Amino acid sequence: MFPYPSGALHMGHVRVYTIADVLARFKQMQGYEVLHPMGWDSFGLPAENAAIDHGVQPRQWTEDNITKMKRQMFDMGTAFDWDREISTCDPLYYRWTQHLFLQLLEKGLIYQKEAEVNWDPIDQTVLANEQVDATGRAERSGALVEKRKLKQWFVRITAYQEDLLKDLEGLDWPQNVKRLQSNWIGRTDGIEFDVDIYDHMNSLGKTVPVFAIDWKSARDATYVAVGAGHPLLASTSGVDAHRVEQFSRTPNNVPINETNTRGIPVLASLPGYMRIYLLQ
Repeated sequence: MFPYPSGALHMGHVRVYTIADVLARFKQMQGYEVLHPMGWDSFGLPAENAAIDHGVQPRQWTEDNITKMKRQMFDMGTAFDWDREISTCDPLYYRWTQHLFLQLLEKGLIYQKEAEVNWDPIDQTVLANEQVDATGRAERSGALVEKRKLKQWFVRITAYQEDLLKDLEGLDWPQNVKRLQSNWIGRTDGIEFDVDIYDHMNSLGKTVPVFAIDWKSARDATYVAVGAGHPLLASTSGVDAHRVEQFSRTPNNVPINETNTRGIPVLASLPGYMRIYLLQ
């Protein structure tokens, strides 16, 4: 288990830890050697922002919360292996995450590039997709999440793409889980080529890289799809900049195809031959 030390246990914690505790005890009674540790996801901006809100130092805030939540877990009667307890804000822990990062960086397996992220304007931090609710708001702060381009660190998992996919086949996992993992690894076979961008009969002097699954798909294509945050849209006068910005800020704002009543992410177009379809 790996909770964020937010202050005190709530019923969501009680539910999850009770289920895990029952399962661990059941397996122990069946004669299995069970590893059932506890750790604290305690490093990062959420802890700092919470400490600022309460007027205390982040270290004090985090350690006090860990003490409080740990005492509550004892009161619940949980059987965690506290000898294996970890906390990610402990220098004895994060010295090794830093060491691993530097090793990966040295081998060229970590790199930086700009990417679109979910930005919480209240907590001033980047959010995972899972931390954004169905209405486009941050789960913790309730702020309306913004899309921003920020320089991010990435791990070059594509260097091990083939090995990951091959070994996935031999795992005794449910097929839907293996399919999710395969999609996450993200291998797609096809072709990539550049197309010229025209405004009526005049070349804009720009190209955009295009991916297609095969040459037939490329030959029969009738449009090029780009993301709402694509640089082409920011630099092309034929696109309504206001509508692009409005669309990118409202992820659920998807027009309807009147021929089949299905939602289609179509927003704007360049005059003439090149039509732009914005995909969220």
